[in-house]
Amino acid sequence: MKRIGVMTSGGDCPGLNAAIRAITRRAVNGHGFEVLGIEDAVAGLAQRRARPLSPTLIDLDGFDPMLSTGGTILGSINKPIDAVAADIEQGYLELGLDALIAIGGDGSLAILQEHARSGWNLVGIPKTIDNDVALTDRSIGFDTAVRTVTRACAQLRTTGVSHDRVMILETMGRGAGHLALASGIAGGADAILIPEIDWKLEGLVATVEATRRRRNHAFALVVVAEGARSPLGDTVTSTDVKGREHFGGVGSAIARALEEATEGRIEARATVLGHLQRGGEPSPMDAILATEFGIHAVDLVAEERYDTMVSLQGTRIEAVRLDDVVARGAALVDPAEEMAHTARSVGIYLGES
Repeated sequence: MKRIGVMTSGGDCPGLNAAIRAITRRAVNGHGFEVLGIEDAVAGLAQRRARPLSPTLIDLDGFDPMLSTGGTILGSINKPIDAVAADIEQGYLELGLDALIAIGGDGSLAILQEHARSGWNLVGIPKTIDNDVALTDRSIGFDTAVRTVTRACAQLRTTGVSHDRVMILETMGRGAGHLALASGIAGGADAILIPEIDWKLEGLVATVEATRRRRNHAFALVVVAEGARSPLGDTVTSTDVKGREHFGGVGSAIARALEEATEGRIEARATVLGHLQRGGEPSPMDAILATEFGIHAVDLVAEERYDTMVSLQGTRIEAVRLDDVVARGAALVDPAEEMAHTARSVGIYLGES
């Protein structure tokens, strides 16, 4: 009987609990494995903090809340910890694990793969609202985040039209524009600004002015990824008390630039959704994807196909090599891809490609 560990690492997102549920049910009921939930990712391994998981424990007498609960019951971290690599790697051995299923983003999976070189058997599951894990069409959490941002677009539209204001919505995404691009298309944005495509203030002003003439309103909706360039061409970040750099603030910079460039003729307001994008119950698509990923990850363990990651390839779940995923780095938007073509075809300003 194999003993497998499961952990969630990096930023939280909707669908993590659904994946844990699927892993537990498949491992115990399908293969007779024992499952340990590792608390707080690598910090839990370093401190040997784990708890048994079983279908009975997570089912709650038929209520089965794991499918519809956001976040992660195991906890997660997306910042450096004090533990040394040897403590983390030894934790895997002392917990008696035969394999570890890690649910993480591109950064987390790269870090865990490096630890796994000490002798772990590792299988990865991609999750991130940024959708920037390489070699998979979708990651857990992306669909729900797009839904959240799209709903925000609809709410900003009503107040923007009422007051003849340009509403700028800043999304997460770090250096990738997938979330801004998808939600901007779904939310009917007039302009979408992402890190992968350069843009000019004159082009954005022209877009806003065109909407004024077309609608007889000075309203426009602009969706901007947090890692997009500011009107000055730089990336807007801030530093916290521990010296860590964070994206944020480009929406406000663009609002100011629009007002200054038009001498106040255009009135603009910026909204930062922030961690609202990470929360809430998963969409049906994310719950399904998390379930499929969890089942296939356990089956890979049963087949002893380690150092792999489950991925969505079209409509099929396939295994890809973790080495290849890590080597590719973050998957960015291709300015010539179908989504970008769709945005331009419906008249959305993306800047210069």
